[in-house]
Amino acid sequence: MSPYDPSAFPPFAVTVDLVVLTVRRHALCALVVRRGEPPFQGRWALPGGFVRGDEDLAGAAGRELAEETGLCAHDPASPAPGNGAHLEQLATYGDPRRDPRMRVVSVAHLVLAPDLPAPRAGGDANSARWAPVEELLAARDGAAADDEQAPLAFDHATILADGVERARSKIEYSSLATAFCPPEFTVGELRRVYEAVWGVALDPRNFHRKVTGTPGFLVPAGGTTTRQGGRPAQLFRAGGATLLNPPMLRPEV
Repeated sequence: MSPYDPSAFPPFAVTVDLVVLTVRRHALCALVVRRGEPPFQGRWALPGGFVRGDEDLAGAAGRELAEETGLCAHDPASPAPGNGAHLEQLATYGDPRRDPRMRVVSVAHLVLAPDLPAPRAGGDANSARWAPVEELLAARDGAAADDEQAPLAFDHATILADGVERARSKIEYSSLATAFCPPEFTVGELRRVYEAVWGVALDPRNFHRKVTGTPGFLVPAGGTTTRQGGRPAQLFRAGGATLLNPPMLRPEV
């Protein structure tokens, strides 16, 4: 075996990109930042950045989220406390042409949280906003009418599409949808999360039967609320059961 020769391999960098999803005004929205530096200066992109030499991937994802937006997230695999947001690794993207600066491999992460506040820009971003995912994904397939509708920078439209599909598929069988809810929520509020993520209307009675039919999936919180209007509705919180059995299959549209 020949000795290792570092000069035989071109330099490359590792970045993290974040697909941050929340439900705002009954729509699934993603966080995007306007790039303040080349390449793609002025274009909207997913938040993210380079991984430092002294941090792991989850640490880099959490740092970039805080630097670019002022938000924080909690990796469920970590014992450290968090604000209730869900963070998981999504996929790795390594096309040699994805970044014009150099060979860059990106490890994307998915972040889900309840109705998050307006973000603040930081790092190398000069503004940030929540945008409906349907608007962002539609920009991939047609000519942009204006700057706000231009496709995302780099390959971020592909990463966003993958993150949205991950969320849409996982809520069929897991408790992931509760990550979009406050600590205590009603069945109606949970149903509206499913409707926003899937982009469909669901029958309230059938939905109630399915999510309350799995023991331990939802646990009564011991109170009621009228924040959605109408009669008081029972409050629940996520239980210990992480799988919905039987799964609630996504309606075909």
